[in-house]
Amino acid sequence: MNRLSIPFGIILALLLPLLTNAQTDTPPSGGQLSGNLQTNANFFIRDSLIGAANTPQYDRQKYGAEAWLNLNYSNWGFDFGLRFDAFNNSNLLNPTDSYSDQGIGMWYIKKQVDKLGITAGYIYDQIGSGIIFRAFEERPLLIDNALIGLRLDYSLGTNWKVKAFTGKQRQQFSSYRSIIKGINIEGFISSEEEGAWSLAPGMGIVNRTLDDQAMNSLVSSLNTYRKEDIFIPKYNAYAFTAYNTLSNGPWSWYLEGAYKTPDAQNDPFAQTIINQDTITGDRFIQKAGSVWYTNLSYAGEHFGVSLEGKRTQNFSWRTRPQEQANRGTLNFIPPMARSNTYRLTSRYNSATQFLGELSFQADIRYAPSKKLNFNVNVSNIQNLDNVLLYRELYAEMTLKIKRNTTIIAGVQRQEYNQEVFEVKPNVPLVRTITPFFEYQYKFTPRKLLRIEMQYLYMQQDAKAKLGADFGSWAWIQSEYTLAPHWTFAAACMFNAVPGVASPVENGQRKALYYPRLDVFYTIKSNRFSLSYVKQVEGVVCTGGICRLEPAFSGFRFAVTSTF
Repeated sequence: MNRLSIPFGIILALLLPLLTNAQTDTPPSGGQLSGNLQTNANFFIRDSLIGAANTPQYDRQKYGAEAWLNLNYSNWGFDFGLRFDAFNNSNLLNPTDSYSDQGIGMWYIKKQVDKLGITAGYIYDQIGSGIIFRAFEERPLLIDNALIGLRLDYSLGTNWKVKAFTGKQRQQFSSYRSIIKGINIEGFISSEEEGAWSLAPGMGIVNRTLDDQAMNSLVSSLNTYRKEDIFIPKYNAYAFTAYNTLSNGPWSWYLEGAYKTPDAQNDPFAQTIINQDTITGDRFIQKAGSVWYTNLSYAGEHFGVSLEGKRTQNFSWRTRPQEQANRGTLNFIPPMARSNTYRLTSRYNSATQFLGELSFQADIRYAPSKKLNFNVNVSNIQNLDNVLLYRELYAEMTLKIKRNTTIIAGVQRQEYNQEVFEVKPNVPLVRTITPFFEYQYKFTPRKLLRIEMQYLYMQQDAKAKLGADFGSWAWIQSEYTLAPHWTFAAACMFNAVPGVASPVENGQRKALYYPRLDVFYTIKSNRFSLSYVKQVEGVVCTGGICRLEPAFSGFRFAVTSTF
């Protein structure tokens, strides 16, 4: 079947009522059309000194772009959705390669029939916090794990609902072959007494059935293993979860436990003995998995605290075991580290470890007045062998002076296992201290000046007598806003004290500058931006999902629009 044949019928459903009424200049009766556009264009300028080279874009293509046009239409008791995706020489799918394709990236039809909800097409949904199933999209990482299939949900009274789904996972403009199906029931129970409490329990089951091609490929790989490493793979694997939120006044406690039956999964750090040599690298294993996750929070008038804990073991849950990195994931395990926003505090991020992680996080907020508040965050992540993966201590103060001045200041302490997160053998643990400062001043209600300053101090690598990774960094940014239309920004990231990974020229480590200039223009629901960027390589993360981002040199142009 042609991949455009089914969506073409939906296009007609979206356009026919508009075309019918076009000659009379009247809107379609009872219908509502909305949508949005997002497009990015990159113009690549080769700079081999910072590593912006040796990819198709820098070597010959010079240009890459991505675009998403989303349309939603409601009429006759139905909801229709359609999205056009285009990729021209894009490096989002693989940062070191080029990807070009275009077509219908998503479509859906929804209908509510009394208590029964029907959805067909591309489905975005999750069970609980997503530990056993989450179909979601993260465009900066080009993750779109929509389920292409059918979902039914039915209301069991006022406070209970059950849903079931089946289909295949999206893979760019086609789909993986494995079949995914699941069922979920959720409810709500509350007391009517003073100081009322409430419960929001739920349970879910997901089954994945491997296709023959994936099974045959798996068997071929297993036939090359040593006898003691071979196992009998299974076509079917099941994941179960039970969860509940208990709330009482300012207190809330969420608890979830999940279990996955023995399932083939890739272990990137498996140790294999070959000819008396120990080799560390990818190898399939088959083990049962489990996840325990909890969050206890208190939100008072001036004081709030959130405590989280998580234990993960052998819970790599994919549409086929051959997929790696961010491809083919069926679930989402909540991250256990703060999502930082400043340039240098977010340089090192903790990626969720599916095979083994024991972690906790505490976040404390205190606001003695409307003009002053404090935030302290502590997180610690290690594997199940007690090897430290990530540790962070973050403290921040926000002070508002009169009505026109805001000051934000703080410090961050990080320990980051680059060998595990970035798969760089034999590199030392990254240890940083990063003070930061932000100043905001409103000249008028429409004119705002914002200045950021940060310094990342890198602890020295004892063996190399240099700072680990790229060493120490300084960052300064100035941003001026003329509301409601214009924003101008200029920033520079300086490799103040080069480290072991800093570029070498004429036998010397180079202390390079990475400037950035931005112009933003907003008119009604349209936003345009043009940027000149030099960017060092690093890791980009969204909610614990990470990937390595190579260095960038060139111009970026972006347009977003809603209608």
